[in-house]
Amino acid sequence: MATARFITFEGGEGSGKSTQARMLADRLWAAGVDVLVTREPGGSPFAEQVRALILHPATAPHSALSEALLFYAARADHLDKTIRPALAAGRWVICDRFSDSTRVYQSIAGGLDAATIDRLESLVVGGTQPDLTLILDLAAEAGLARAAMRRQMGPANGQPDAYEKRDLAFHERLRAGYLAIARSEPGRCVLVDGSAAPDAIAAVVWTEVQRRLLGGAP
Repeated sequence: MATARFITFEGGEGSGKSTQARMLADRLWAAGVDVLVTREPGGSPFAEQVRALILHPATAPHSALSEALLFYAARADHLDKTIRPALAAGRWVICDRFSDSTRVYQSIAGGLDAATIDRLESLVVGGTQPDLTLILDLAAEAGLARAAMRRQMGPANGQPDAYEKRDLAFHERLRAGYLAIARSEPGRCVLVDGSAAPDAIAAVVWTEVQRRLLGGAP
């Protein structure tokens, strides 16, 4: 269990990634695993500043390339300041979104050519790839409804962020993109039904973590 592992959660808006990342971390801590939970964009002071710019509803219109460059600038700092030091120390890292999100949001749904993403990925991420990626699959309309409910329950009835504001067709392309990644990389990715109850999803997640990363340990 001491061997460092890198786990990412992916999925569209409102799919429950953050909840499942926290639930998995709690279970790993209970099993004696030293784990760090982080997120993208964000996870380091500079990357959190970039996150605020990217997600702010009033951020000026910009191209998919500009957006991808911002994400990879944040990711470079996040890797340097947070993820790689934790892995080097033998800790497990759970990240709410990582490179798959950029590939899906800016390339598959946003129109940026895949070769550009490949070059940025090679330059910034290199060999720091997830050991396991859990993709929470949920219909786009259901995810957006969840996101709206979450905002209503939050402070000051928050406004939708820059991505939640995009049309349904964009969010349907996101879902299709994640499904395509799951099919193309079954050794790394696990597709999980995001419409199930949180405890049921957490049980599936834990089973996959046990099977793939803990050698089937109970």
